[in-house]
Amino acid sequence: MENMADGRLYTPWRMQYISSTKEKKEGCVFCNSLAGDPARDRENYLLHRGKTTFVLMNLYPYNTGHLMILPHQHVSTLSEVAPETQVDMIRLAAYFTDLLGNVMRPDGFNVGINIGSAAGAGIDSHIHMHVVPRWSGDSNFMPVISNTRVLPETLEATYDRILAALQQNPPGER
Repeated sequence: MENMADGRLYTPWRMQYISSTKEKKEGCVFCNSLAGDPARDRENYLLHRGKTTFVLMNLYPYNTGHLMILPHQHVSTLSEVAPETQVDMIRLAAYFTDLLGNVMRPDGFNVGINIGSAAGAGIDSHIHMHVVPRWSGDSNFMPVISNTRVLPETLEATYDRILAALQQNPPGER
């Protein structure tokens, strides 16, 4: 194998991402994405801006197509999210599982919220719901042995596929 030597898997295409994250912005990465210029949504992997919620692709995806649904409110617990926003988050989860089902043809989904760092929230100050497409047999040895995920396409290509479907059939506002 050309990219393997001495038990290492080389992923040179990730260097641009690693280099770009060296300089961390102040504040919440999610709030910064929402507050950013909509013309830069692709750069931030922001797919949808709703009245009370927004949808981002996960920069550290568990699987191809891994999305996050977030409230505009910067809160850390579900009980702090306004009831109408809670409803909108669930509505978008239903919408995006249908959309991803049509675009990516997964065999199933994981949908969930990790509340607090002990529960696995990498960013626990801004609650978010994960929507993760799953395929039968998609778990392999790479995450277990080398803490590496193998994704079949780039984030940019996945973003473009999802955005094209989203533009053809946008989610309605309540």
